[in-house]
Amino acid sequence: MDIRQVSANWDNWKNFLGQAVEFAEELGISRERIVNLAQQAGQVLADHVPPASPEQRVLKELWQVADQQEKQVIASLMTKLVSERPGNYTAF
Repeated sequence: MDIRQVSANWDNWKNFLGQAVEFAEELGISRERIVNLAQQAGQVLADHVPPASPEQRVLKELWQVADQQEKQVIASLMTKLVSERPGNYTAF
């Protein structure tokens, strides 16, 4: 899997993230821990990965102006967004 190809399309990116959340839940990881991991991943992405789509650019800009609590909210919302689409995920 080429992460650049996955992240270039917003729907593919959401599907990829949704698979990761679904996998974590199947492993018994709590939603709170998943959100904390999403926040850590969001920081790494914001610091080191250029946005590949307009949607990711918006997320990066929001992330850059957010305080710690707001970043937690963004991470929580992203995990919720990608979890709202059960059955729509396909393997890459």
